[in-house]
Amino acid sequence: MSGEQTAQDETKAAHMADVAIVGAGLIGASLAAALGSAGLGVVLIDRLPVSAQLAATFDGRTTAVARSSRQALEAIGVWGRIAAHAAPILDIRISDARLDPSGGPAPTSRLHLHFDHREAQRRGGPAAPMGHIVENRHLRAALFEALETLPAVKIFAPAEAVEAVRDEGGVRIRLADGRIIRAALLVSAEGRGGRLHEEAGIRIRRTGYGQTAIVVTAEHALPHLGVAQEKFLPTGPFAILPMTDDPLSGAHRSSIVWTERDDLVPALLRLPDSDFQAEFARRFGEHLGAVKAIGPRFSYPLSVQTAERLAALRLALVGDAAHGIHPIAGQGWNLGLRDAAALAEVLVDSHRLGLDIGHASVLAQYERWRRVDSLSMIAVTDGLNRLFSNDLAPVRLVRDLGLAAVNRMPPLRRFFIQHAMGLLGDLPRLLRGEPL
Repeated sequence: MSGEQTAQDETKAAHMADVAIVGAGLIGASLAAALGSAGLGVVLIDRLPVSAQLAATFDGRTTAVARSSRQALEAIGVWGRIAAHAAPILDIRISDARLDPSGGPAPTSRLHLHFDHREAQRRGGPAAPMGHIVENRHLRAALFEALETLPAVKIFAPAEAVEAVRDEGGVRIRLADGRIIRAALLVSAEGRGGRLHEEAGIRIRRTGYGQTAIVVTAEHALPHLGVAQEKFLPTGPFAILPMTDDPLSGAHRSSIVWTERDDLVPALLRLPDSDFQAEFARRFGEHLGAVKAIGPRFSYPLSVQTAERLAALRLALVGDAAHGIHPIAGQGWNLGLRDAAALAEVLVDSHRLGLDIGHASVLAQYERWRRVDSLSMIAVTDGLNRLFSNDLAPVRLVRDLGLAAVNRMPPLRRFFIQHAMGLLGDLPRLLRGEPL
């Protein structure tokens, strides 16, 4: 059999799609849902089976869903599936704190910054939450449920892409089991550990913070009333994020992102329950009454990374594959969703015009759209973490005075609130709540 005949037979047997996405995490699945809801053929590839990704022990984190991100999830038919699990963020309180050497609760500075959702209220309109906190497991389940309703989306999981050949004519992907996928565009939604960018010659700049995030769930005696708190301790931020009450016990809950130095985390995670609870309660404070950490303890090393380019020949990067930021402002997933929404809009509009969606000009449009937003968010989160993760008295005084000054300036507060809600800038249609 000739080589030409073999290639023809392979093409006939291949699975054909408009877009192949490697990585079925929260951003890859969101992009697949956006494209599939607009009728583009999508293949979503992941090494892990869907059942493993939906296990309660797979991911202990929560996601801060900004107002604009909620509008995007509504537009692609996902929000209704998670609304019951979403806790509204009505207020945000940012303060400096220090650990009490005697072992008591961490005292908080009187100088603080307070954001109230009512400040973002449009004249005559309702005062809507600034965002919502959703457990990743619920968000992931809702995305996969939505994908199952989209005939244009095919999920290959577990499956591993062992070869991806990109040329002017398209993309050819070979899976470990021998299956072939052909598409016009390949998207890396692999997260921080991907390899497609390396094969494309895209360099990634990485810097470790020497910090690790400990993630646990807290039960507390008093309701949180929709208040999210960010307490800056010398070793890093300690975030208290409002969750829905436990559906079985009715206990009040919050999600905790506790940042510590890398060298301290292993010992903290190995502590017996009583000692761990003491260290945890010391940082949490007494504002919500008696508190305890429940469930498993998760840990995630923290770093910042950015790709020098967001696109190459028939390849686009989205989410953490393109840029990974510190969780200090809870904006990582929202930043990635803006990638997905912008790429989806560019691809869908080009497809409707009959253009080649994998062409360099199409991908250049995506890269121009996303470059400034991603770099500015990296700069802001990196700068905030470096500013607050120290205990130098002069720096502590300046930042406390800065928080207090912003707190006295309503126009500036409203600007920051609008920014946190993701309502500023050149937003894709999905983030404005409009269909593709």
